[in-house]
Amino acid sequence: MRRAAVAVAVLAVAVAAFLIVGGSSAPDPLRQTITGTRYTGTVSIDRPTTGRVTVDVRLTSGDPDGVAVSAVMPAMGHAMPETPAREPEPGHFVAEGELFPMTGVWELSIRLNGPGGEETLTMNAPITG
Repeated sequence: MRRAAVAVAVLAVAVAAFLIVGGSSAPDPLRQTITGTRYTGTVSIDRPTTGRVTVDVRLTSGDPDGVAVSAVMPAMGHAMPETPAREPEPGHFVAEGELFPMTGVWELSIRLNGPGGEETLTMNAPITG
């Protein structure tokens, strides 16, 4: 029991040190290719941080009529409302908004709907300050 408490304390100090030392620089861009049954695409967030962000979705398969993005933080029980994406060009969708109100690991959901049906693709998004 005591070892577990010490391990938790050491981990908390390490996380705090990381955030203090590493938290001052801009976060690395987040890019991930997600493959579903109906749609495949690459999701990019150039600044995965709290506040207003831009989520860029570029599809390589499937042709949805609409795309919307939402985020949940299962560890804390937080959920953000869905943000509709605009389509500046075919197969390219951009959603902008405040998706991540706090740092931590969020689950980003990309909901696509079109003639081929509806599908939600998900990915983990580590968000820093």
